[in-house]
Amino acid sequence: MTERPEGESTRGRFVVLEGVEGAGKSTQARMLGEWLEACGVPFTLTREPGGTEVGEAIRNVVQDRPELSIRPETELLLYLAARTAFVKEVALPVLERGELLIADRFSLSTYAYQGYGRGLDLEEVRRMDRFASGGLAPDIYLVLDLPVEEGRARQKAAGKRDDRLEGSGEEFLDAVGRGYRELAATDGSIRLIDALGTPLDVHTRVREVLRLELPETFANLGD
Repeated sequence: MTERPEGESTRGRFVVLEGVEGAGKSTQARMLGEWLEACGVPFTLTREPGGTEVGEAIRNVVQDRPELSIRPETELLLYLAARTAFVKEVALPVLERGELLIADRFSLSTYAYQGYGRGLDLEEVRRMDRFASGGLAPDIYLVLDLPVEEGRARQKAAGKRDDRLEGSGEEFLDAVGRGYRELAATDGSIRLIDALGTPLDVHTRVREVLRLELPETFANLGD
């Protein structure tokens, strides 16, 4: 990972879990939180969109209302509105306290889902996201890398009902998966983590990457 700019040494670290549907982000976020708590590390675990009243309300509209027909541009703007609230109300206060922030999704999801998945111009998506996020970027993205069909099989086995995004079709979901891999190939803040195997297998890989990439925060944490 790159060195921090001068003056940012006291800012907390920002770690984001990403991946296709069924990759296990929520499970890994929970396991990561349990590890940090056992080690006595102050942290905040949250999700995006969400983490704020506005964000949760937007999440309900844009994801949990599959009957709604929402144009890609509208979808993008809704997610970015939620992001602005998340950054101002959750992310910046935690980071300015010098604490660790763990989020289930952030800007990379927008690039993968609305850029690659919905076919919106990626550079325009990036530009709008920079405005919404105030330029805030995670220290590292951990992308749980899983074939789309495997993720869908996991969701089906768990009896999970599709939300609006998951019900957008296989072509859309395949494009999202491809987007994550292509973005990882060009962005040094992204690390792909093999999401096949048991949750504990994947959690072990997550720990290894964090210890390697953010040693000042994670290297000395016990097992």
